[in-house]
Amino acid sequence: MLLLLTSAVLAFIIAVMAGLGRLAKSRWIRWTIRVYVEFFRGTSLVVQLFWVYYALPMLAQALPFLPPLNLSSFWAGVIAISLNYGAYASETVRSCILAVDRGQHEAAIALNMTRFQRMRLIILPQAVRMMLPDFGNNFIQMLKSTSLVSLIGLTDITYAGMVFRNNHIDLGILTFAMMLIFYFLLALPFIWMTRRAEQSVSRGVASR
Repeated sequence: MLLLLTSAVLAFIIAVMAGLGRLAKSRWIRWTIRVYVEFFRGTSLVVQLFWVYYALPMLAQALPFLPPLNLSSFWAGVIAISLNYGAYASETVRSCILAVDRGQHEAAIALNMTRFQRMRLIILPQAVRMMLPDFGNNFIQMLKSTSLVSLIGLTDITYAGMVFRNNHIDLGILTFAMMLIFYFLLALPFIWMTRRAEQSVSRGVASR
């Protein structure tokens, strides 16, 4: 659970920064963020985990101008998962900001607000309401993706289940069934919160 919460917080920060970066005036910033987003959306999370945990320390050791890098399996999992889901969620941030009615922008400009004030006081509060359902779905997906950290030796439900299954081959079906139930029970509260967020977002909003 600590892995999930830490990854979720970092992914949210990355998503907001990357989403705003995609809308920056600087072409260089927009291009850099786009490369990051497309790279992490276009490659496997499993490969990203292996790269962060195995390849990056080897790369840091091979290049003399880089400091030594020795990541634990926990932090390797946090970095890979947060970067991966931050890239996906950044598109949610960008699209929700663009979905705010243009009249809101024009009204803020008429009030002589700066670009920062418009974003902080007018645009983001409205965009966040639209982001909540997608962020909830991403959080549930992130919960299921934490099972992949067992591939780099971090003890979690999947890792413990595979160890138990290897020691009790005859209970293989029961072990996998229990793993499914555990993940489903962990996801249930977040599924409920996501539905409540969707209801909260739609409440008071006129349908077209």
